[in-house]
Amino acid sequence: MSVIPLPSGRNVPPAASSGGRGASALPWLAVPALVFFIGFGVIPLIGVLLLSFTSWDGLGDINVTGFDSWRAVLADPGLPHALWVTFLVMALSWLVQTPASILIGVFLAGQQRYRAVLAVLYFIPLLLSSAAIAITYKALLDPNFGLGAGLEIDLLVQDWLGEPALAMGVVIFVVSWQFIPFHSLLYQGGVRQIPRSMFEAAELDGAGRVRKFFSITLPQLKYTIITSSTLMVVGSLTFFDLIFVLTAGGPGDATRVLAIDMYKRGFQANLMGPASAIACILVLVGLVLALLLRRLGGRDASASQLEGA
Repeated sequence: MSVIPLPSGRNVPPAASSGGRGASALPWLAVPALVFFIGFGVIPLIGVLLLSFTSWDGLGDINVTGFDSWRAVLADPGLPHALWVTFLVMALSWLVQTPASILIGVFLAGQQRYRAVLAVLYFIPLLLSSAAIAITYKALLDPNFGLGAGLEIDLLVQDWLGEPALAMGVVIFVVSWQFIPFHSLLYQGGVRQIPRSMFEAAELDGAGRVRKFFSITLPQLKYTIITSSTLMVVGSLTFFDLIFVLTAGGPGDATRVLAIDMYKRGFQANLMGPASAIACILVLVGLVLALLLRRLGGRDASASQLEGA
């Protein structure tokens, strides 16, 4: 090991001479991110929490009303329905997106050149605006002037956005169509991290593609599935623009998720206090779900990292 001569005649390794300065500089690297997080995350959240204890129409004076807004929101029979619709959209979108994303991600992890082109094509929906996607599908599904009427296909000529069950199906389909590419990219990266030697050993034992998928690929993607599911579940709580443009929460309240309920209370009824209370409920639900999903793989992940070290 090379050493650095000192005036006193002592020699110290280079790591010892520069390690202290490097270690002391590391905390400062997190300062910009911490400032942005506090400025754009913590402070607005505190403001919304404080606003939930007030009465404000968005223009006049802000009056402190204590827990009146919370009582009004929690006593509203529409809140359990909005929660149910939110969790329904969350569960159905997860059930559709996860298997499709895993299969597409595993397929795109191959080495053939055409798969790189397909990966680019699959990623295009994620680059589009949610509002633009909703407008496009709303036009395509129009029973009078849409795709079904133009092609004269009776199966497609239905009131897709006028029937509760059909409207929910359309929402799930459009949401999945837009966000499957992102999660497929996660699984594609996860598959490429699996050691090739595991597949070669399975091939020597006579395992086919299906057996290798269920015995090697799927178990090795456990933590990728947890990460993808966390992003999927928490992200589903913020679905607003796509559902608002597509169905506006209808027909009736069939697709009225919490985010739309918050918007209608705050910006249509000018009830900023109750709207802020719903926003706090959304944050709390997202935090609880994220912690639960993190707990599913947290201990095992930490143990595996220690073993690898």
